[in-house]
Amino acid sequence: MMDVQELYLSKEGWAKLQEELADLQLQRVEVTQKIREAREFGDLSENAEYQEAKTRQAFIEGRVEEIEAILKTAKIINGDGNGINGGEVVVGSKVTVKFNGKEITYDITGSNEASPEEGKISNESPLGRTLIGRRIGEKVKLATGEGEREYQIVKVS
Repeated sequence: MMDVQELYLSKEGWAKLQEELADLQLQRVEVTQKIREAREFGDLSENAEYQEAKTRQAFIEGRVEEIEAILKTAKIINGDGNGINGGEVVVGSKVTVKFNGKEITYDITGSNEASPEEGKISNESPLGRTLIGRRIGEKVKLATGEGEREYQIVKVS
């Protein structure tokens, strides 16, 4: 089972996991029926339908367990992004930074919802960790394989 300590989810992410869990619970019933039917064919060691259904069942059970653990322990991001003292970067913030003369906006999300190509970076990513707790106007430095990069926080919402 995965470690779900300090896991953050948006309301949308929570809803998606709830929906996936409901779908998997339906699939669980279907795969159980397929296993029952496959048993009727006799020799299970050479029964491809049975083996496939058992593999699918194992995947479903593992994912159900994982989602239930996430939903039990996840912290829901409130979405106001204003931080504790207003203007502070927290999980759920939308942060605009200036890097190499360009402004780039990132949503700081939990690791489960990170999608860099969509501008969503995890609070656990190097840049996410560097930005958390900082405020507008602050400059942060991040060591990369290509050297040190400097970002200036332009906006937090």
